[in-house]
Amino acid sequence: MDIVNYAEFLVKSICKEADLVKVSQYESEDEGILVDILIPESSMGSVIGKDGRNAKAIRILLNAFAYIHKLGPIKVTIDAF
Repeated sequence: MDIVNYAEFLVKSICKEADLVKVSQYESEDEGILVDILIPESSMGSVIGKDGRNAKAIRILLNAFAYIHKLGPIKVTIDAF
């Protein structure tokens, strides 16, 4: 499993409209790996969570995944469309 599939699994499990979730990965020399998560506006509240706790947990889990698989530093962005 790569980081994109893992991020999709995490977000789709808490998103109301799971079929609309899009995750992409970009390489950057400065920041390492960029993981961009796009979710529908209607699901933004459940993915971000109260005080951003769900979003923080997603970032922590993705950083742990990157550490275990020796991917280097990652940056996670969560946006709505």
